[in-house]
Amino acid sequence: RILPASLKFLGRTLNWHRLDDGVMGGQSETVHSSSTDANELHFSGLINTAGGGFCSIRSPIEGGLPSDTAAIRVCYVGDGKTYKVLFSDGTKSAFGPSRRSPSWQSDLPTKKGVEDTAIIRLDSLTPSLQGGPIGTDTKIDPTGVKDMGFMLSLKLSSGESNPVETYGSGIFPFSLKIRSVETLSADEMN
Repeated sequence: RILPASLKFLGRTLNWHRLDDGVMGGQSETVHSSSTDANELHFSGLINTAGGGFCSIRSPIEGGLPSDTAAIRVCYVGDGKTYKVLFSDGTKSAFGPSRRSPSWQSDLPTKKGVEDTAIIRLDSLTPSLQGGPIGTDTKIDPTGVKDMGFMLSLKLSSGESNPVETYGSGIFPFSLKIRSVETLSADEMN
């Protein structure tokens, strides 16, 4: 399902769509909203661990990331849960059951009601296929990144279970407000 455009990135307003565990028979549901000026993304919803256990939102990144991108800076307010930030080459199979290229993931721990900023180095991202990490010599190419997403999942980027304290159990709500996402070059990180 296509969601309202929100959150500017690389000078463009991103167009989000949801991808929840319903693709695997689950019952979780993402709700999406944005601030009136479309500069904040509110990723929220209800996780149901019966038959699934993840909610996500994704947006294409037209033209990829700048070639000098070394990291992504995310400013956010969470609810105490650990989310994931995802990047992929945007091929339709990248997030589906027949995917051949990895998504690149990083955990995004949050503190309830606290604004925080994470700097996620591209060389620290974990390559993942079908929800689990994979060993590969392939490095992420910033110009090849065509899709970005945020996810709350029963699995962390390492493939380990997301603990009940930072995930939840049964049926539970979640809320992550993404205030900004920016690219950083190596020079900007120093």
